[in-house]
Amino acid sequence: MLTLAATLTLLLLPVTPAPAQDDVPSSPPGTNLSAPPPVQTDPDDPDLKLEDGATLAEPKVLDIVSVVETQGGEERRSDTNTTITIALQADVLFPMDSAKLTAAAHERIAAIAAELEKNNPDVVRVFGFTDNLGAYAHGVTLSKERANAVHRELVSLLTASAGMTFQVRGYSEDYPIADNATEEGRRKNRRVEVSFPRSEAG
Repeated sequence: MLTLAATLTLLLLPVTPAPAQDDVPSSPPGTNLSAPPPVQTDPDDPDLKLEDGATLAEPKVLDIVSVVETQGGEERRSDTNTTITIALQADVLFPMDSAKLTAAAHERIAAIAAELEKNNPDVVRVFGFTDNLGAYAHGVTLSKERANAVHRELVSLLTASAGMTFQVRGYSEDYPIADNATEEGRRKNRRVEVSFPRSEAG
């Protein structure tokens, strides 16, 4: 595994659906990457020594993000204090323009199932994405079918999925994590992401 960014400290602002630039991923709606501020700050506390008329800005949570990607980019894992996200390139899961899992896909999905067993999350998100080639509507259909295929495989591998709620969606070319102007970038954008809260023990 090649560490792309051992620890990135990010100021987490409200998520917007604008396309990502360079290799900075954008996040689909409903993806909560951070915990709320752990303590409340009293703006009237004299120890803050604010200048007359000054006020505190809204609190922002600093989250530590570790991103690890395989050398070929087939798998990308992002860990925060609260969330685990595993992105698998569609090219290693499916034949071209297909939602039928390849033989090689089962081993990779089994590793994610093991993570789910370890963390036992309440909610698991399985989101599919495509690049920007072809019709947008076709991308929506294909990305949703691929997300459904991964979801079905996960459920078949889990020994205790009864307590888990799965959110399965297809986003077509929305929310790229790389530049669609290059084949390398498009390959990264064709992916299925599985994200879930980290357990306190994990």
